[in-house]
Amino acid sequence: MSAQAQPVGGSFFSPGVRILSGIAGLGALAIAWRLLRGLGATTALNDGYPFGLWIAFDVVTGTALACGGYAVAILVYVLNRGRYSPLVRPALLTSALGYSLAGVGVALDVGRWWLLWKVPIYFWHWNFNSVLLEVALCIIAYTVVLWIELAPAFLERWRDSQVRLQRRLAVVALPALERGSVWIIALGLLLPTMHQSSLGTLMLLADSRLHPLWRTPWLPLLFLLTCVAMGYAVVVFESAFASLAFKRRPETAMLASLAGAIVPIQGFVVVFRLADLAWRGSLGLLFSSDVRALMVWAELGLFLLPVALLAQPANRRDLGALVRAAIAMMGAGALYRFDVFLVAFSPGTHYAYFPSLTELLVTLGLLAAEVMAYIFIVRRFPILSGGPGMAPERQTAS
Repeated sequence: MSAQAQPVGGSFFSPGVRILSGIAGLGALAIAWRLLRGLGATTALNDGYPFGLWIAFDVVTGTALACGGYAVAILVYVLNRGRYSPLVRPALLTSALGYSLAGVGVALDVGRWWLLWKVPIYFWHWNFNSVLLEVALCIIAYTVVLWIELAPAFLERWRDSQVRLQRRLAVVALPALERGSVWIIALGLLLPTMHQSSLGTLMLLADSRLHPLWRTPWLPLLFLLTCVAMGYAVVVFESAFASLAFKRRPETAMLASLAGAIVPIQGFVVVFRLADLAWRGSLGLLFSSDVRALMVWAELGLFLLPVALLAQPANRRDLGALVRAAIAMMGAGALYRFDVFLVAFSPGTHYAYFPSLTELLVTLGLLAAEVMAYIFIVRRFPILSGGPGMAPERQTAS
């Protein structure tokens, strides 16, 4: 993989990047406003809804969208499908950026954000009965692991640098990372398995405040399954984005083979959810006039759409069908997680929540910053297979 990966090159400040930088600038101003004025003055959070957009989307949904590295690692390192190796570095990059910005979202959602540095250090004050502690520690550790896994892409560039310090660091660090790769990969598989399932466990604590359509002891499993499906979807979408933005031939055959892992997961989630509703005696709630029932039907429809689009092997070799299926998969998982944390949660009729302008600007700004960082890194460092104007070798779809 590393021998084929090369920087894309070209100018960073394209018209699209200028637009993104404007959005990111507005987000930065919103972040400064939140840090100066506090949560109460800048967000719509209240005692009933302590979790808002920054948690439900930036963290709960954002980290799942950033699980491309985790999903591809399962294929490459657990199932030993080495032909997917060219997808590892792009997936790791999107994961590292996504988790890093999710960390920013968590920091912004904490009232006394200036004390966050104590969380990983003051271990004698940890509450070992807290699900949030496990989630926080796993996300911190996994973010570090992701950047370590991605480090060879930077070190390979620095190995030929004119700066002596960068050359020496690359010469020393690359062999060390190679020797420790087994343990790094193991952590990269363990940590997201733990905290993605724990995000589902967290909402089990809501008990009766969670609507019966979502209140199931299987929430941890469903959160884990949706993160894997969303991870595969992001890999497909990222590959298509890279081929369009950088004028590269899309790895359609490889993505078509990857789709074979996507369809069963999507179908299983739908069947499992319906079986769970029937087992708990809540299936009839799907046919009520409640808006929450409509949200569940929307979720199920989005989960089944990729199954319909990719059921025929010929459609799996159509890049347009693959991208549409990937968008539907990301939408299905995002809607499910968003619903669990906000729509299904009901603290009482006297509480209401809708994100404030500051919350919306921060979220849009973080998304824009993530895309800009991705473009900058792939232009400067060996992330994508092949160099500028080169196309990856064709893969045989299975």
